Amino acid sequence: MLKGIPKVLSPELLKVLCEMGHSDRLVIGDGNFPSESVGKDSIVIRMDGHGVCEILEAILQLFPLDTYVEQPVKLMQVLPGDPVETPIWDSYKEIVSKVDARGDSAIGQIERFAFYEEARSAYAVIATGESALYANIMLQKGVVI
Repeated sequence: MLKGIPKVLSPELLKVLCEMGHSDRLVIGDGNFPSESVGKDSIVIRMDGHGVCEILEAILQLFPLDTYVEQPVKLMQVLPGDPVETPIWDSYKEIVSKVDARGDSAIGQIERFAFYEEARSAYAVIATGESALYANIMLQKGVVI
């Protein structure tokens, strides 16, 4: 065991976070996200018993967001006409604002199918048990200063 490491972060996930370099991307997918097929060329880490907010908050304690891009955090945009509400996004904004001076302006949206395409080239994909819809989030790693 180590001090100061959030307990939700497994040794496997810590190793992946350490391996990632500047500009590498990490996807945290909700329970409906096709993690295994989208992540077939990536590292897929199963965290089925956990929600995205819990994992996001723990990761951002260790993971610097990229300061060389305007929006290092990307959300999967709701399809036009889809009557889905996304209250979890408010939680994401709070979590990101705690660690990044840009606040919620560090968060952008990507059209659903473009999100899948970008996720295919992510370094790693985390499969969660999150039940909220459109709860998928992509993080771009920055430099540790």
